[in-house]
Amino acid sequence: MPDRGGGPTGPRIRVGRPSRRARTLLMTLGVLAVLGMVFTMFAGFWTDWLWYRSVNYSSVFTTTLWTKIGLFSVFGLLMALAVGFNIWLAHRLRPPLSAMSMEQQSLDRYRMGIAPYKKWLLLGITALVGLIAGASASSQWRTWLMWVNGVPFGKKDPQFHLDVSFYAFDLPWYRFLLGFGFATAILSLIAAALTHYLYGGLRITSPGARATSAATGHLSVLLGLFVALKAVAYWLDRYGLAVKSSDFKATGNWTGLRYVDANAYLPAKTILFCIAVICALLFFATLWRRTWQLPVIGFGLMVLSAILIGGLYPAIVQKFQVQPNEQAKEAPYVQKNIQATREAYGIDDTQVGEYPGSSSTKDKTKLRDQVDSTASLRIIDPNVVSPTFQQLQQMRKYYAFPNNLDVDRYSKDGKDQDTVIGLRELNLAGVDKQNWINTHFRYTHGYGVVAAKGTEATEGTSPGRPVFTESNLPSQGDLGSYEQRVYYGEKTTTYSIVGGPQKEIDYSDNDGEKTTSYQGDSGVNLANPFNRAAYAVAFGEPQIMYSGAIGDGSRILYNRTPKDRVEAVAPWLTIDGDAYPAVVGNRIQWIVDAYTTTNGYPYASRTTLGDTTADSLTATNNSRAVVAQQNQVNYIRNSVKATVDAYTGEVRLYQWDTQDPVLKTWMKAFPGTVHPKTDISADLMSHLRYPQDLFKVQRELLTRYHVQDADTFLSGSEVWQVPDDPTNKSGNAVPPYYLSMKMPDQKAQAFSLTTTFTPNGRDNLSAFMAVDSEAGTADYGKIRVLKVPTSSTVDGPKQVQSQFNSNSQQNIAEFVRLIRGGDSEIEYGNLLTVPLDGGLLYAEPVYVRGGGLKYPLLRKVLVTYEGTTAFEDTLDQALDKVFGATGSTAEPPQENVDQPPAEQPPTSSNPTVREALGDAQKAFEAGQEALKKGDWKAYGDAQKDLQDALKRAEDAQAAAEKSGGADATAGASGSSPGSSASPTPTSS
Repeated sequence: MPDRGGGPTGPRIRVGRPSRRARTLLMTLGVLAVLGMVFTMFAGFWTDWLWYRSVNYSSVFTTTLWTKIGLFSVFGLLMALAVGFNIWLAHRLRPPLSAMSMEQQSLDRYRMGIAPYKKWLLLGITALVGLIAGASASSQWRTWLMWVNGVPFGKKDPQFHLDVSFYAFDLPWYRFLLGFGFATAILSLIAAALTHYLYGGLRITSPGARATSAATGHLSVLLGLFVALKAVAYWLDRYGLAVKSSDFKATGNWTGLRYVDANAYLPAKTILFCIAVICALLFFATLWRRTWQLPVIGFGLMVLSAILIGGLYPAIVQKFQVQPNEQAKEAPYVQKNIQATREAYGIDDTQVGEYPGSSSTKDKTKLRDQVDSTASLRIIDPNVVSPTFQQLQQMRKYYAFPNNLDVDRYSKDGKDQDTVIGLRELNLAGVDKQNWINTHFRYTHGYGVVAAKGTEATEGTSPGRPVFTESNLPSQGDLGSYEQRVYYGEKTTTYSIVGGPQKEIDYSDNDGEKTTSYQGDSGVNLANPFNRAAYAVAFGEPQIMYSGAIGDGSRILYNRTPKDRVEAVAPWLTIDGDAYPAVVGNRIQWIVDAYTTTNGYPYASRTTLGDTTADSLTATNNSRAVVAQQNQVNYIRNSVKATVDAYTGEVRLYQWDTQDPVLKTWMKAFPGTVHPKTDISADLMSHLRYPQDLFKVQRELLTRYHVQDADTFLSGSEVWQVPDDPTNKSGNAVPPYYLSMKMPDQKAQAFSLTTTFTPNGRDNLSAFMAVDSEAGTADYGKIRVLKVPTSSTVDGPKQVQSQFNSNSQQNIAEFVRLIRGGDSEIEYGNLLTVPLDGGLLYAEPVYVRGGGLKYPLLRKVLVTYEGTTAFEDTLDQALDKVFGATGSTAEPPQENVDQPPAEQPPTSSNPTVREALGDAQKAFEAGQEALKKGDWKAYGDAQKDLQDALKRAEDAQAAAEKSGGADATAGASGSSPGSSASPTPTSS
């Protein structure tokens, strides 16, 4: 042995086990590490439970949790028992090893190696497969709840005459059970075969019998079970044909049986079922016959039959029976598809009427007054004016408005007014000093509603601005008194800790900064140290554990966007892409539309929600994209209207569609979570509307399914398309537009959602579609389609926009050229279409952004009707010019009565800056005068002078600031006069 320390006379170093103290320390560290990992996993579970309890939806959490646990336990245990039993049985049936072959002798070392660990190995394998199977089964909690709670639809499919609930609720669960059975049989077969091989029951290279009789019987039973499951699969496949998707040139994505399915695949599946049953019985018979001959013959026959009967025969039927006379063969099945699709998407009651497309009135002056009674043309586009709201009403950098504002209606003096509305939400990017306290404790909420009339813009000294009906900070106007603090909103994506020792910034006014402390009961209480530790771990923020800013009364708010909250408390709903705010009573409520869906409605064609609901707005704003965007569905209902209180975060779900069987099923699964429709207050009802995403799904289906005759449907001669948005170059579909209007069969205007259609591959108009969005009325949800004769050539949106851009008679092209030639940009607003006296009236606001301004202002309104186009400063002027008359109901031009008065141009102690700003003001005024006179050359010269003056002011200001001697407020952003607007108030 070598000496392990020192020479012959030196000290010897003794190498031994660690000391008791070191072992204790290591053991303690190990225990702490395990406890830390366990607590980390537990923290996520515990914080979820606390959140659901805080919003009073703990039953959703517990029902979902126990369902997952139950499925995990039952199916995990079944899989573990099945695999473990077959391994044990194969080991029990092993042959004696007294006369081992060379093949078995080579396996002997493996048997000897695992012999001491057989029990542990068996437990390990069974536990592993059980965990995998349990995890897979737990993800099917929705399928289980729908199956166990399913209610009938009251409608039967036309082929098998089964209630639709069988396909929507039962068939998915049966398919899961079948898939689980296949997985169990295959894993058991593999495990048994390996065990038999390891212990000599199966031989590959040895002479003589390849398998013992015991192994033959065991494996034959497992193969018989597999084939029996295949027989069940063939039987279920028969019903699966009713919801099978396939490509069909007449419809694209086809769902349901076609001629070849009903006359070839259906009988083939029945024959294959019978063959599979016989084959399974032959495998089971090996328990007595101990031979593979008959089962192998039977299995080969089943495979051959699957190829010939299940594959070749349908192909022959399609080739020689269907293709020579496809229209006649497919027509009965197409008729079933048309009826089912229209029912499944709620378009079966669509009212399609013929519309001439041109007016029969010779004297167009008589139509001027009809315009005002037919529609409230909205010239304030909510998708364009957000920067204008931002500049004029942001007030502080830590506030912001969404990119796309919303359209609602409010009553004043007994008259409904289309209103563009947005909330002044929290914008943490605008906080000057970024730190943990500011981000999560001091800046916690937005403040107030800003609203403007949708049909008017200011005139006079400050033209082109929205006419605000609710503005300033705190907000004041027509909406009365309400809680203005916005703790929950679309832009509020981070957590806040409120209600504790640390005061919050409320808002700032002329008297200075105001502070507040949250008084609501929302969020989770952090006074408990255990809760603080859990959130510190869950959010990865240790300061939550020890920060002195957290104390008695501190509450943590998170999951703060309306869509996130509704989706969390109702995970079985699909959420609309556009939540919108409304002042209901004395609260700001976010209103969220939610859908129940399924892809199991027989014969109804499927659609992908993300593709169908995409348009030019969702292309630039992901927050408006529908949730679960890649879900394929063939049944959808707007079954739930949800509200989220902007102050307390309270979520309430209201049953909207009282007949929807899918909602009734989920209400059975989660009792008490959905309030009855009768609980909706009259005030809330007045703000509910028809949802955009449902409308976009329906309009996409109606491009084909407005046709109810199978022969016409198959010919494809009546196929429409949703036109691309002509106001931009995105290449995406035009979004639907809300406005108050009346269709030809209506007696008065109704808040509506509208769109247009063009023929497939062409740009002229083929139809106009509107749905009544007045919630609480008898006509709510009624879809009306005005179909233009195919022989007419009515201009579509793209053609109208092209005419606008190239119209030389109205000096439109010259205006656009001059604006774009300077430092300004043209922004086209929503191109609205309104049926009027048999013709179609188009109106479009034109905004200009540029000069010294960072936001668009309304500068012109384009109107066209029956080939006559007007391009004027106001809507009334444009209508008067188109119809050659002045409307008797037109109101006098309105000054900026609802705006804060415009401030004078800023002053400066720097003489160069003062002189440049003076020149800019003169150039601006000259441009306005030229604009009124239509003198485009003078207007272009004034624009150039304005830009030169602003550039001189900017250069002088920068030089002064660099030298440290200038007035820093002189060149404030947005405070200089622009080429297309008057001076604007400087944001604080």
